[in-house]
Amino acid sequence: MADNSLLTSTTGRTSLADSSIFDSKVTETSKENLFIGHTSYVEEEMPQVETRVILVQEAGQQEELIKALKEIKVPFVKMESVEEYESLDSPEFENIFIVMDFQDPVFTELYKTNCRVIGPPVVLNCAQKGEPLPFSYRPLYCTSMMNLELCFTGFRKKEELVRLVTLAHHMGGVVRKDFNSKVTHLVANCTEGEKFRIAVSLGTPIMKPEWIYKAWERRNEQDFCASVDDFRNEFKVPPFQDCIISFLGFSDEEKTNMEEMTEMQGGSYLPVGDERCTHLIVEENIVKELPFEPSTKLYVVKQEWFWGSIQMDARAGETMYLYEKANTPELKKSVSLLSLSTPNSNRKRRRLKETLAQLSRETDLSPFPPRTPKSCTKSSKNSTPVPSKQSARWQVAKELYQTESNYVNILTTIIQLFQVPLEEEGQRGGPILAPEEIKTIFGSIPDIFDVHTKIKDDLEDLIVNWDESKSIGDIFLKYSKDLVKTYPPFVNFFEMSKETIIKCEKQKPRFHAFLKINQAKPECGRQSLVELLIRPVQRLPSVALLLNDLKKHTAEENPDKSTLEKAIGSLKEVMTHINEDKRKTEAQKQIFDVVYEVDGCPANLLSSHRSLVQRVETISLGEHPCDRGEQVTLFLFNDCLEIARKRHKVIGTFRSPHGHHTRPPASLKHIHLMPLSQIKKVLDIRETEDCHNAFALLVRPPTEQANVLLSFQMTSEELPKENWLKMLCRHVANTICKADAENLMYTADPETFEVNTKDMDSTLSRASRAIKKTSKRVTRAFSFSKTPKRALRRALMASQSSVEGRSPLSSDKHVMSRLSSTSSLAGIPSPSLVSLPSFFERRSHTLSRSTTHLI
Repeated sequence: MADNSLLTSTTGRTSLADSSIFDSKVTETSKENLFIGHTSYVEEEMPQVETRVILVQEAGQQEELIKALKEIKVPFVKMESVEEYESLDSPEFENIFIVMDFQDPVFTELYKTNCRVIGPPVVLNCAQKGEPLPFSYRPLYCTSMMNLELCFTGFRKKEELVRLVTLAHHMGGVVRKDFNSKVTHLVANCTEGEKFRIAVSLGTPIMKPEWIYKAWERRNEQDFCASVDDFRNEFKVPPFQDCIISFLGFSDEEKTNMEEMTEMQGGSYLPVGDERCTHLIVEENIVKELPFEPSTKLYVVKQEWFWGSIQMDARAGETMYLYEKANTPELKKSVSLLSLSTPNSNRKRRRLKETLAQLSRETDLSPFPPRTPKSCTKSSKNSTPVPSKQSARWQVAKELYQTESNYVNILTTIIQLFQVPLEEEGQRGGPILAPEEIKTIFGSIPDIFDVHTKIKDDLEDLIVNWDESKSIGDIFLKYSKDLVKTYPPFVNFFEMSKETIIKCEKQKPRFHAFLKINQAKPECGRQSLVELLIRPVQRLPSVALLLNDLKKHTAEENPDKSTLEKAIGSLKEVMTHINEDKRKTEAQKQIFDVVYEVDGCPANLLSSHRSLVQRVETISLGEHPCDRGEQVTLFLFNDCLEIARKRHKVIGTFRSPHGHHTRPPASLKHIHLMPLSQIKKVLDIRETEDCHNAFALLVRPPTEQANVLLSFQMTSEELPKENWLKMLCRHVANTICKADAENLMYTADPETFEVNTKDMDSTLSRASRAIKKTSKRVTRAFSFSKTPKRALRRALMASQSSVEGRSPLSSDKHVMSRLSSTSSLAGIPSPSLVSLPSFFERRSHTLSRSTTHLI
């Protein structure tokens, strides 16, 4: 500890103020212009003074040291005591003393006389590199901090600061009083202050004091450098050093994860409200008001500060992330509340209709980019045509363009929000991911983006200048080769991309923080990177479905009919290049189970790209899709919603005509297969005394202008309503290629839409529903001839088999004649024989759009 006192002299204190004046000479050790700064120093005088090394005491006994001096051809002498110095002092020589230990008393004596002193590692290093001995006014033991410029902050004890500065000088480091761009490392004893903030903003490594102490311990190691990443990273100041953090508004799982990350990054955590906390992290999307009045010393920040600090590997400035209480009230739509006491039911219906219309207007955004307004008096060729009655073909074409535009926006988000920042050079704290990891994750996404940008531009031009004869199929045929080239490499290796993201997120905290920050941005719609990257996997099947739908709404004489067939074929060709192992056989099995369970389920539900997501048991609360109080089962698929009601009575089991295998009878009856693109809003009905676990869907097919409200009450307790609605919104957003799934959900009061669940389970309600069912059965079964049901069933089966091969007209007559013999009500067709699609069309014409495009 002898060198602790070395800087107490006047010279020492001056060097501590800013040693860069003299230290600049250390970095120029191999140069010949080694000036002290005196203008009178003449360069020609230097050759007259010869450099000579004096080995002090133990240094003279080191054979390795003597050998190194001979290699660099430097004369040397040995000295056993300081008293011998006077006899060795000569103006012909520039003496350099080599001392084995800088804490030895002999070192102190030499330093007081302003002698040049170096340590053995300096000589050995110069001999290895074939360089001359460095010039330094200060004692230089080793060069492990050569070319490093240090600045210190946060040290209250002068003794500790003096010790650290001295050791840095002994290892060749330069110390600066003020922080500037030349500083390579900031040694910090705290995580606050101006120097700390500047270092964070410049991305300068911020080190603990232990970094200098540990480097000094390794001073005798040849080739050791204190700035190498492996050594330096052990002593970097962690982001949350000196921070005591609490978390508010997070789920238990999120909170546990963030607490673990806090400890991993050098901080600690305490419960909310503890006075010792320095930071309160708030989930700004959940917390609307703090449960207590925070102290002035407590930083109340958004979670972005937490993840941002981890990503940049340094404590971020709190001022940019301060949590502010929202001054705006909750989002209130311009919807008038309907009073239950309103006597005029017509006015209630009219106001309800206005409510749905207003909600629909808020949902429907124009798919076209903004254009410069034209003069109302002049027509423009570029103006968007809006025929008085829009054709079904135009509607599907508009939907195709809208989903394509949304898809391109998602690809833009993936590239600009994730890929570009990860590939950026000069990242704070170094690269977050290795180049090969970035390539594995994103693959051919940029190429896919380029192709679909061109497709979107062509579709936009076609829609804006719409004509029924314009060919949409030609657009996809034009880029079919590009699709074949770009899609298979990405889709086939999507699982590898997904696994790489999961692995890196677990192993690399900075990447985990990077994802947390960017996935919370509005552009992502709160979707994860994996969820965004799955969109290319889903896009081609979705386009094929829309083109198929477009073909069905295209007239036979339209040339685009055959072109669309070719375009669909080209997309199928692309999909054949995609590895068939990606098909999920288990999901396909679940679809078959649904088909068997639902009587009358459309065959087009079976599709290779479709998978079952969730099954929900509900009760109908309105007139649609069936009577109030009916038990309804909703099957959510990744692109459609199958609506089925419970069958009133199961007739029997099905027996195959070619064998003896049987399966259970269908327990549900098909009502409607609805594409998710028809759902415009998902309504979360608030919980009240008369309304529990209710929700509604605002539905409008693209070819219709009217809206219909489907309201339900969930009866299954396994799945919370909130989770179900979020899941539904997410898949609706995926279908229409939108990232902002949250905008599809709207929270409403039950009175607004006349929804209530009161008396749904009462005895009177059950009796009323039973009476309705009984009356229907009586109508079907009533017969004066008392014909048994079995005979009636055999008659119907016989009539159906006997009319095979006949014309439709004769078949209908034959069936009706057989019915006339079995029922006195032959003139009234049985409700059980009415086609369910037409029956539903009559009751809810707005949901009657053909679903054949789902094939």
